[in-house]
Amino acid sequence: MKNYSPLYFLAALGPGGMAVAFYMYFMFMTPHKGVAMPTFDTLMAYFNKTTMYGKVGMVLVLIAVLYFAFKHIQLVIKNTIEYNKFKKTQAYQDLKGTLQEVTLMALPLTYAMTINVMFILGAMLVPGLWDVVEYLFPGALLGFIVVGYFAFKIFLEYFVPIVINGNEAWEDNTSFAQLLSVFAFVMIGVGFAAPGAMSHIKVVNAIGLFFSFMFIGAAIGLMLLKFVLGFHSVVKHGIAKKAAPTLWILIPILTLIGITFFRQRFGLAHNFAEGHANVNEFTFVLTGAIIAVETLIGLFGYYVMKEMNYFEEFVAGDTKDPATYALICPGVAYTVFGFFFIHWGLVYNGVLTKFSIGYWVLVAILAFVQFKTVSVMLRLNKKFGL
Repeated sequence: MKNYSPLYFLAALGPGGMAVAFYMYFMFMTPHKGVAMPTFDTLMAYFNKTTMYGKVGMVLVLIAVLYFAFKHIQLVIKNTIEYNKFKKTQAYQDLKGTLQEVTLMALPLTYAMTINVMFILGAMLVPGLWDVVEYLFPGALLGFIVVGYFAFKIFLEYFVPIVINGNEAWEDNTSFAQLLSVFAFVMIGVGFAAPGAMSHIKVVNAIGLFFSFMFIGAAIGLMLLKFVLGFHSVVKHGIAKKAAPTLWILIPILTLIGITFFRQRFGLAHNFAEGHANVNEFTFVLTGAIIAVETLIGLFGYYVMKEMNYFEEFVAGDTKDPATYALICPGVAYTVFGFFFIHWGLVYNGVLTKFSIGYWVLVAILAFVQFKTVSVMLRLNKKFGL
């Protein structure tokens, strides 16, 4: 990769998220009673009894998950090799101490996604894995602790000097790129929330929830601070054209915060509440509010980028900038949380009947967003030779 930037890790992050997005079809459309997520055993049981159309659909989803998971792992390895070379260059030294140092947060962000992808692959491909899953949760916690440590280390190295000495360049920071650190923290927080929600060993449950609270708390605090500062700079100077995709960065952040709240709520119900908490109102309000805000952000960002001819220049045109990969995660995140809204917000509360015409209309909208996101991803990969 010529003129390497840590933002190339976003090229790996997108396929990882897309693998998760396709897994959502299994998550919400196949039965997995007694387990928190579809496994090899539940999927095979459903495959054996479903219709021919169902079998074809399951095979297509499986192929998509495997392809994007493979692409994610391939690009993580490639980026790790290139980044280690990059650290030995003057360009890396020039990056340190500037506002662009925040791009290093793309590393823990992507590695946290890798843990999630590997967990999904294991559940989906390894027979009987869920029977020993309690032995795997401590390993997942350890992985997120390591990634979380390096995320805080990178963040403190670039942000503490700004707090101590100030940085006049912040006024000219005409984008929301600084929210990349928030994105990384919330990705780690949602990862910790998984064993916090699914483990039935109270100490594992408590550790996962505790660290989830820590990273989500840091993410929400920084999100409020950096969004206000970024918006002030944008309305003063106008958004930088090459950074226009950062208008959408709140979409994946809100999706991950929403999923984390779900996991925290169910984790508390498993081990810290007497019986199961009533979550009807919670699911509808949370999913409805987040998907509504994400829709507004998506439409607003699209209109701005359309007015700036961003898509013609940076996607369809010859202009190459790794920041363009920031277009992928919002599409992925909207698709993922759309499934939560349809199933937990509407179907669960009796607003919509599963597999009804209205249900399939909403799923078709998500599938369209997913298709457009995949097409942009593939076009960018071709342009960048990835």
